[in-house]
Amino acid sequence: MIRFIFIILSGAIFITSCRSTKKIQIAIAQKDTKDTVATVVMNDPKADSIQFIKDTYGNLIKNHIDFETFSAKINTDYRGGDGKKYDVNVFVRMKRDSLIWLSVNGVLGIEGMRVLVNKDSVKILNKLDKEYSARSLDYLQEVASLPLDLRSMQELIIGNPVFLDTNIVSYSTNNNVISLLSYGNWFKHLISIENDDHVLLNSKLDDADLLRNRTCFLNYSDYENKKGVNFSKERIITVTEKTQLDIKLNFKQYEFNETLSFPFSVPRNYKRK
Repeated sequence: MIRFIFIILSGAIFITSCRSTKKIQIAIAQKDTKDTVATVVMNDPKADSIQFIKDTYGNLIKNHIDFETFSAKINTDYRGGDGKKYDVNVFVRMKRDSLIWLSVNGVLGIEGMRVLVNKDSVKILNKLDKEYSARSLDYLQEVASLPLDLRSMQELIIGNPVFLDTNIVSYSTNNNVISLLSYGNWFKHLISIENDDHVLLNSKLDDADLLRNRTCFLNYSDYENKKGVNFSKERIITVTEKTQLDIKLNFKQYEFNETLSFPFSVPRNYKRK
């Protein structure tokens, strides 16, 4: 179950459109998500291709979701490599760059687990077995096998693109979908964007280490514009390595920038691991 929770937070993304690829080498020096400058590394005879990539990337960044606090109720269907299926509700509360609070509830509304993540640690209350454990943030990377930190986890939950390296090496177009391919130290990342509203549709991450042979997919759909924010309410995550894990997330409720509390106390009778 613990691994399941962090797979929810660390899903990567899948794309299907790979037509008319035009290769071009660029590097984008990014100060933050709102200030991006592109520099040509390998000259391409078609300057419009360079500009097209810059414009597409810039339009994607314009849809970046900013928030101070965020809360949601997520209906979660999970099928593991062993074929077992779980249906739980995950309640999420976040404070930007500070905290992630999770409460996992079964079909009868019984809370089975509570998790608190900050910049330095991961704290877990296993309410079913009455156990408490606290780990360093490195535990996230160990469980999810991804270079996660608090910020990247929050970006994943909120629906912003993550692990998008600025070394974009090619693009493709197919109907109303634009795809960008980038290479980084950790991943080869293929990401797709809707051409009209420039929202994130799909993405695929492949390990740069070919011996690892791991692929992560995430699909975003059912966008809703609430108070000027384009938010995906339906997501599908697939992680494949030796086995395949499938997760469906349905955001039943969500709110931005409300006053939130993050209750987390350890009962005296809980075992400490």
